[in-house]
Amino acid sequence: MLIPVSEDTRTERPERRPAALTAGLALILMAIAAAFSYGYAHGSLVVPGDAGATYRNLSSSGSLFAAELFGWVLILIADVAAAWALYLFFRPVQPRLALLGAWLRLVYAALLGVAVSNLLFVRNLALPSDTAAALGPDSLQALTTLHLDAFESIWSMGLIVFGGHLLIVGWLAWRSSGVLKAIGLSVGLAGIGYLAVHLCSAFLPQHDRLVAALTAGFVVPMTAGELGLAIWMLARGGRPSRTA
Repeated sequence: MLIPVSEDTRTERPERRPAALTAGLALILMAIAAAFSYGYAHGSLVVPGDAGATYRNLSSSGSLFAAELFGWVLILIADVAAAWALYLFFRPVQPRLALLGAWLRLVYAALLGVAVSNLLFVRNLALPSDTAAALGPDSLQALTTLHLDAFESIWSMGLIVFGGHLLIVGWLAWRSSGVLKAIGLSVGLAGIGYLAVHLCSAFLPQHDRLVAALTAGFVVPMTAGELGLAIWMLARGGRPSRTA
């Protein structure tokens, strides 16, 4: 059974403009914070395959690690804001589907919060304390690696849910007459990319080459999907259509 379009979307309603601005700003903030927290800070501190070097980096760069954690907090706040704003913006297109998309993003944010909690354990392990001294260097490095791996695994599972959210947002953008079809297509492709990469990573971990190939194949839509949506939301979202 087809889901009916609840309202006429040939013209933009004035109240959608604040939702578009909120969504655009939240998505831009999220992109900047993720580039710093995961792309720069996490990438600088964590040395894959070298638990000793990773623990030394974390112990000697407490300020950078604290800044990374602050960035993750900003990302969580921005995710909640984006979920609500995107629901308000796309509600006139298909209300129930827009609500489902918002709930999927909130579930993703909750999983991301659980993943980030592992980084808090890592920070406690890296700080000088009597407990850390009693554990010894080998145990500290093993526990640090365990929590870092848990962060990656839980976040990866969350990104499967996030992929479902992007598929819904892409479909709603495609159905909305006020949104460029290219935006809906790019967001939908990003959702397919997240689903493919992280489903394979979670359930086919032995196929590293397949995961790497999927990541390389979807890197452009996964990177540009939400960013393009954010720019369009800030520039045109909720404004009266030129053809209205």
